[in-house]
Amino acid sequence: MKRIFTAFILSLCALTVLAGDPVGIREGNKIMGHVVEDGSEENIAYAAVLVVETGAGTTSNENGQFAFTELVPGKYTLRVTAMGYETMTKEVVVSKDYTAVVHFRLKSDNYVIDEVVVSANRNEISRKDAPVVVSVAALPLFEAVNSVDLAKSLNYVTGLRVENNCQNCGFPQVRINGLEGPYSQVLINSRPVVSALSGVYGLEQIPVNMIERVEVVRGGGSALFGANAVGGTVNIITKDPVSNSFSVTSNFAGYGGKTWEQSVGANVSLVSPDNKYGMAVYANYRNRNPYDHDGDGFSELGKLNLNTFGLRTYYRPTYNGRLGIEYHTTNELRRGGNKFDLQPHESDITEQTEHVINSGGVTYDHGWDGYRHKLSVFTSLQHIGRDSYYGAQRDPNAYGKTDDLTWVAGATYTWQISKLLFSPATFMSGVEYQENRLHDIMTGYDRDMRQDVRIGSAFLQNEWNARYFSLLLGLRMDKHNLIEKPIFSPRVNFLYKPLKDLQARLTWSTGFRAPQAYDEDLHVTAVGGEGVQIELADGLKEERSNSFSGSVDWTTRFGHWQANVLVEGFYTGLNNVFVLEDVGVNDYGHAIKERRNGAGARVYGANIDAKIAHGKQFSLQLGFTAQQSRYKQPETWTEVDGVALTTKRMMRTPDYYGYFTIMSSPVKRLDLSLSGTYTGSMIVPHYAGYIENDRLETTPDFFDLNFKAGYTFILHDHINLQLNAGVQNIFNSFQSDLDKGEFRDSGYFYGPTQPRTFFVGVKISQ
Repeated sequence: MKRIFTAFILSLCALTVLAGDPVGIREGNKIMGHVVEDGSEENIAYAAVLVVETGAGTTSNENGQFAFTELVPGKYTLRVTAMGYETMTKEVVVSKDYTAVVHFRLKSDNYVIDEVVVSANRNEISRKDAPVVVSVAALPLFEAVNSVDLAKSLNYVTGLRVENNCQNCGFPQVRINGLEGPYSQVLINSRPVVSALSGVYGLEQIPVNMIERVEVVRGGGSALFGANAVGGTVNIITKDPVSNSFSVTSNFAGYGGKTWEQSVGANVSLVSPDNKYGMAVYANYRNRNPYDHDGDGFSELGKLNLNTFGLRTYYRPTYNGRLGIEYHTTNELRRGGNKFDLQPHESDITEQTEHVINSGGVTYDHGWDGYRHKLSVFTSLQHIGRDSYYGAQRDPNAYGKTDDLTWVAGATYTWQISKLLFSPATFMSGVEYQENRLHDIMTGYDRDMRQDVRIGSAFLQNEWNARYFSLLLGLRMDKHNLIEKPIFSPRVNFLYKPLKDLQARLTWSTGFRAPQAYDEDLHVTAVGGEGVQIELADGLKEERSNSFSGSVDWTTRFGHWQANVLVEGFYTGLNNVFVLEDVGVNDYGHAIKERRNGAGARVYGANIDAKIAHGKQFSLQLGFTAQQSRYKQPETWTEVDGVALTTKRMMRTPDYYGYFTIMSSPVKRLDLSLSGTYTGSMIVPHYAGYIENDRLETTPDFFDLNFKAGYTFILHDHINLQLNAGVQNIFNSFQSDLDKGEFRDSGYFYGPTQPRTFFVGVKISQ
C-alpha cells in the first residue's frame, strides 16, 4: 500500500511538472524541478540550478531532477545552465504549505551565447543584456585547443593576442586591442590581486583546471576595476562547488622531436545535500624540459617545473548569508639560457626564478528584503617570495631576492529599484583599499628597491533597464599615494535591444595606468650584467585613456543551425604615455633610467566575432582584428652612435591578427577539433650583440594550425574515460632568424611560441 501511495504522489508531481505550474504538495518551503531537452524531452543530467536571490545552487541528477528545501516563503528566480544549452530562468513562488514544482525545457545552444557574466557591471547578468561586450572562454575551448594554462587559451578570444617576449625566461604577456600587457587589468574573481611582479609570468602560472571561465572586457574599465584597466580587463573566475564530481587529466607532449612536457591535473567538488556548504579542490603538476630550436645550445623555451594547489569553499550560516573562502598556492622553478646542469653563475646566460606564491580571499554576502538589497564584504591577498638570477658571462653578482605583498579589502552595496525615473534600475556603490609592498634586492648590482603603492577607491553606478534599452552611468574615484590629486574615471554605456536576438551598444569608458618603478620591463634589463635602476620623474602623471566603441550583436536560428555575428569598432586615445629614458649612471657604473610622460598614442580598429553551430555535431567560431597602434609623435626606442632612433608605430603590434576553432562530433562520443591563429606582420626591436647595431625588424606573418581527436568511453557508475591525441603547430611555423650564442638578444623573439608538438592525453571524470 505504501508503494502504491508513493507512486501516486510521484505521478501527480510528474503531471504537474509537465504542465509547468506549481503544484499543491503538502510539504512547504520547498522547490522540486525537472530539466529536459526541448523537443526530445530527454533528461539533462548535471545541469546547474541557481536561486538567483540567495546564491544557493545545486545540480540535476541523472534523471534531470533537482530540489531546494528549507526556503523562506516568497518569490524566487531559478536559473538553469547546462553545457550546450541556452540558459533559462523562471520565477517560482514558494509557500509554507505547498511544494512548488517547475519544469525547464532547454534549447540547444552550442555556444552558450546567452551565458551569465559578472565583469560587465559587477552583477550577474545575461551576456545579451550586458551594457558592454563581454567575451567568454571556458572548458570547451580549453579542451579543443589542448590548453594547459591561461596563456595558451587567450589567443582564442577576439581582440586578444598572447606573445612570448623572451627566449630565456618565457615572459608571456597579453595584448588587448593592440595595447601591451601593462595596459591590461588581470583579476581573479573580480579582485585586483595580480601585482606587477606576478604579472611577469602569471599567465603561465594559472592552470586551466583552476578556471571555471574567463571573462574579457575590451576597452577602458577603470570606472569599475581601478588602475591599469586601459586596454581591457581579464577576469578569471575560479571553479565553484556546484555538484559532487571529480576529474583527473594527464597530458604528454613532445616539442619538435627534441624535448617533452608532462602535465597532470585533478579536480574534486563536494556539496552537502542541503546546499549549505561545499568545496572545490584542484591540483596541477607540470614539467617541461628546455627546448633549443636552432641547435646553438641556448633555449628558446626554458625549463619549467610548476606545482599548483587550491580550493574554493562556501558556507551558509543563515538563509540570507553566504561565506566564501578560497586559497591558492604555486611553486615554480623556471630557467632559460644554457648549461642547465650547472649553477646559474657557471653558465653563459641564465634567467632563473623560483616562485612561492600564496593567495586567498574571504567574501561574505548578505541579502534582505527579498534580496532587493545586497551587501558584500571582501578581502583578498597575494604574497610572492622569489629567488632569481638574471645574468650572463658567469656573473656571480646577478642573484636577487624579491618579496611582494598585495592585498585589497572593500565592500559593495547593491539595490534593485522597482522604478527610478523612467524604468527599473540597479544601483551599486562600493569602497576599496588596495596596497602593494615590494622589496627587490640585487646585492651584486647595489640595487635595493622598495615600492609601496596604496590606493583608496570609491565608486558608484546606476543601470536603468527598460524593455528596449538600458543605460549605465558610473563614476569611480581613486586616490593614489604617488599621484597628488584624486583620479576620476567615468563611464557611459548604452544598450539598444529592439529584438530579442539583436543588440546594439555604444560605450565611452576611461582608464588610467598608475606610475610605479617596478614593472615588467625591469627584469630583462639585468641580463648581460647590466644593473639598472628605474626612477620616477618629478611631477610624473598617470597615463589616461578615453575609449569609444560601437557594436552590433545579432543571433539567429534556421532549422537546427544557430549563428551569431558581432561587429565592433573601437578607438582608444592615450595621454601622458610612460616612456623610459637614460639619464646617466650611478656611482657603481650602472644605468639609471627615468620613467617619464610621453606625448600620447592612438589605437583604433575593428573586431569581428562570428559563430555558427549545428547542434552538437558541428561548430565554427572565428575572430579577426584589424587595427592600428600609433604614437602621436615619434618616440625614441634606442640610440646608436648618439643618434636617437624613433618610431610612430607601436612595436610588437601587428595590424591584423585572428583565430578560428572548429569542433565536430561526427559520431557519438567522438570529438574532433581544428584550430588556428594568424599573426600579421609587425615591427620588433632587435638590439646589438649578435648583430652590430640596434635596428627595427619587420617580421613575416604566421599561421599556426592545430588538430585534436578524442574518444570517450562510458564506464560503470557514470564514469567517463576519454583518450585524446593531436598535433599543435602542424606546419612548424616558427621564427627563422633567431640570434645565436651567448650575445644574442633574447628579447628578439616573435611568432608562435612552440614548434610542431605531438601530444597524447587521458581524462577520467564523473
